[in-house]
Amino acid sequence: MSDNYTPQPEHKFTFGLWTVGNTGRDPFGGPVREPKSPAELVRLLGEVGAYGVNFHDNDLIPIDATPTERDQILKEFRKALSDTGLVVPMATTNLFGDPVFKDGAFTANDPKVRAYALQKTMNAIDLGVELGAKIYVFWGGREGTETDASKNPVDAIKRNREAMNFLCEYALDKKYDLKFALEAKPNEPRADIYNPTTGHMLAFIATLDHPEMVGVNPEVAHEHMAGINFMHGVAQAWEAGKLFHIDLNDQYPGRYDQDLRFGSRDLKAAFFLVKFLEDVGYAGSRHFDAHAYRTEDYEGVKDFARGCMRTYLILKEKAAQFSADEEIQALLAEINADDGSMATYFGKYSAEKAIALKAQSFDRAAIANRGLKYERLDQLTIDLLLGAR
Repeated sequence: MSDNYTPQPEHKFTFGLWTVGNTGRDPFGGPVREPKSPAELVRLLGEVGAYGVNFHDNDLIPIDATPTERDQILKEFRKALSDTGLVVPMATTNLFGDPVFKDGAFTANDPKVRAYALQKTMNAIDLGVELGAKIYVFWGGREGTETDASKNPVDAIKRNREAMNFLCEYALDKKYDLKFALEAKPNEPRADIYNPTTGHMLAFIATLDHPEMVGVNPEVAHEHMAGINFMHGVAQAWEAGKLFHIDLNDQYPGRYDQDLRFGSRDLKAAFFLVKFLEDVGYAGSRHFDAHAYRTEDYEGVKDFARGCMRTYLILKEKAAQFSADEEIQALLAEINADDGSMATYFGKYSAEKAIALKAQSFDRAAIANRGLKYERLDQLTIDLLLGAR
């Protein structure tokens, strides 16, 4: 492998314990890989060159662990971090796995469930901060319905807002250096999940008491499974100053969450995503929320992890080639040519500007007859990706 595609700490490539630790269980079959301890998974990630490791509270500490067991797990985990040099940039809470959350967590109809979810999240935030996390992600995997007869959506919105406001105040009260990132998904494991897209999450954040400390954690698969252009959602989050974290994987549209190796399905979409992140200077973690194929042993899991990072770096190199390609850039300059004749009409409104614009004459036929050369531009992009340029 080329040294250009060897991951370095400055790339900030991270994986969750639940990703490389996935044992291959699916709805139709049991595990195909023996489980590894959190410390063993950290060492696996150290071998493949990752920068950091992220976790749900119960990925690290089982929900029924005794205090003694908790202390021993943490001791081994800390030692593995120290030995490998990996860091913990992000943490999150599992509010979907235990049967108590079968009707949701913050939006559950049962107030005891909502209260327990807050308690569990506060404890998990403490754990994440203790291990160095600066970003805390919220994925509401059970915050939805199978039948809308069961839950009032306005009540659910209010319950979710109340929970987020409470937890923001908790982090501020504890003086934690922490930002929250909300993760959208349209469906699975619930039939319909509230706030199903990044755009929904951005609108919800604007209603919170502390919107400045809450952003989003968009995931490729969660938007592609609904047929949405993921890069556009990422761009909206970036433009709003809310792209706090990102989950990279791949997905066929119209299917349940597949969590495929990054770039393994839609290479062109992955290219434009990487190009966007690199062009705007996104400085956060590149987190791979994906799983190795069920066919693999742990050597195959390492291949999977290396592949995620390698593909990102190849596409980063391709993005730089795109920006340096004289023909592509000349075509883009032609497409975006501006003689300045319309400049006076744009920007802040004024009555004078409106009067002048209403009086402006436009040759619609001439404008419409201009070929935009997008076919040529797209083929040049394909040529570049396929190594023909």
